[in-house]
Amino acid sequence: MPSPTLSSGSSPLVCTILPGIARVAASQWDRLVDPDQPFLRHAYLHALEASGSVSVATGWEPAHLAVWQGQDLVGALPLYRKHHSYGEYVFDWTFADALERAGGRYYPKALSAIPYTPVPGPRTLMTSESDEAEVRQALAQGLWQLCDDEALSSWHLLFSALDDVAAWQALYPELIAREGVQFQWRDGGLDGPGFGDFDGFLATLTAKRRKMIKRERRIVTDQGITLHRLEGEAITSEALAHFYRCYTNTYHERGRPPYLNRDFFQRIKRTMPESLLLVQARLDDRPVAAALYFRGTQSLYGRYWGSEVLADCLHFEACYYQGIEYCLEQGLTLFDPGTQGEHKLVRGFHPQPLRSLHYFAHPGLAAGVARFCEEEAQHMAAYRHAASEALPFRREGK
Repeated sequence: MPSPTLSSGSSPLVCTILPGIARVAASQWDRLVDPDQPFLRHAYLHALEASGSVSVATGWEPAHLAVWQGQDLVGALPLYRKHHSYGEYVFDWTFADALERAGGRYYPKALSAIPYTPVPGPRTLMTSESDEAEVRQALAQGLWQLCDDEALSSWHLLFSALDDVAAWQALYPELIAREGVQFQWRDGGLDGPGFGDFDGFLATLTAKRRKMIKRERRIVTDQGITLHRLEGEAITSEALAHFYRCYTNTYHERGRPPYLNRDFFQRIKRTMPESLLLVQARLDDRPVAAALYFRGTQSLYGRYWGSEVLADCLHFEACYYQGIEYCLEQGLTLFDPGTQGEHKLVRGFHPQPLRSLHYFAHPGLAAGVARFCEEEAQHMAAYRHAASEALPFRREGK
């Protein structure tokens, strides 16, 4: 991959590799970050690394790119050398298999993403005063130099904001785009007036879906379960410990260990409590299930869930309806409940396009992946259209 030429200037930009987020001051890093994106904050990335949840041992080796102008950090790109493809949510196992069958080596690869966190948002970070083109070019030079020096098989940009993806494509048209879809709730739908409250939201749905949601919420209540929201400092150590037991249950039920350890959650509770919302389900005043959310300035992000009991509709209540209700009460306009599906669609979550970018050093693999992604994109477009048509909102005349 050729590198673009940086524009000359009185104060040149220098790109360095950070072997850990701790190598840069939190104040410098966070001035690059959109306050609506808690997962890009220094505290979040540091908790991943300092807890050992992200490390060489777990297959995520930090190699963040940082662009400096003198002593000032003016741009950055989260970057990891990946030694496997777990925890990414944009699956490339078939690409790895194809290259290795041909005698090549797929791992390590380069990955720009937030570990274990499939939340769309900007990945190329820079200050508002920076020259965007120059900073992106400096990052590109550092990225391709790393890939060449270490013979990395590929680079993948995952869950990046669409305008960020477009800027990378404009700089390197040969990057391969892969289409995806995720379901998100927005106050007022996509372009209507705000719902006001939960009843206002229900009033916009078809009678069938309105009755379904009311029934599901009633089922939870009829089982004697109550829901409680704990924010920030109100999340006690005991509540966090209970949540972690529930969280690990979700993974153990699938026969695998959890991605994140207890220390990670203790660290984020200590360093970024204002970003945390814990929804706790109680039975006879005893906690039995929990869902942990993160909030930004305009958005709510549903992330982790687990339960110690089998209770009908409790997942929908704790992970979807509580989130919607909280957004409406707090004036948050977007609710991203996580990855996967159709069960979100019928509850008012809109299908939103996702686009990842991929570079492969092996020309044969690049050509094969490009053909695959082109065919996949046609199916994905049809799926998004069908999903939009299946949304449960009332239409005029119906």
